[in-house]
Amino acid sequence: MPRQPEGVVRGPAETLREAQRLLDAGMPFHAHEVFEDAWKSGPEAERELWQGLAQLAVGLTHAARGNTAGGARLLRRGADRLVGGAPRGAPGGASGAEAYGIDAGGLVAWARNLADRAEAGTPVADAAAQAPRLCGGG
Repeated sequence: MPRQPEGVVRGPAETLREAQRLLDAGMPFHAHEVFEDAWKSGPEAERELWQGLAQLAVGLTHAARGNTAGGARLLRRGADRLVGGAPRGAPGGASGAEAYGIDAGGLVAWARNLADRAEAGTPVADAAAQAPRLCGGG
């Protein structure tokens, strides 16, 4: 499957829409690339947010490909970034996640649950079936 084009500059809403479309289609690695573009082209204050989301997507990729240890490790790193690295200074003082409607708490719970299941040996056979909701309920 061809990779996503690199270096595409999107706004936060477009980034989230495209990444969700790719996650829902069972293409988490492609969603990772969309998030990677966001962290490379976006404001420095949002780097942790986009990197955390990218790590969640690539963690799902690894888990779905049978690399349960690597997948779990990346899922936990991504969750930790969302917890510890939520940028401040967005409109109204909200974190970047809150300002963009990202359900950071739901995503953290989803990632940690999937990491636990992967470490317990539960296969992640279908990436689309395991895809999180980025906004409005992880």
